[in-house]
Amino acid sequence: MFAVIYKWRLKQGKEEQFIASWRRMTTAIHESCGSYGSRLHRADDGTWVAYARWPDAATRERCQGTDPEALESMREAIEEYFPETRCEVTDDMLAEPRD
Repeated sequence: MFAVIYKWRLKQGKEEQFIASWRRMTTAIHESCGSYGSRLHRADDGTWVAYARWPDAATRERCQGTDPEALESMREAIEEYFPETRCEVTDDMLAEPRD
């Protein structure tokens, strides 16, 4: 399995725009490219971090240009981009809470 960690600093007042566009983009990528989805986090230092999982790096690389309008809307909301971190998943203990 393959994962990518993304990090951004958003423009003040553009958080909701970013979240809506991120959701739209994540849904499109999951439905059309076979990603395993993503989680978005607001960090305590004011940055935003997303973690996305894929079957492998090649699947992620093939999935470029999905929903260009959502991507442009995300870009409009971003103040600063940080380098992405590409990871090979060696262990996966992430689980949903039990009811």
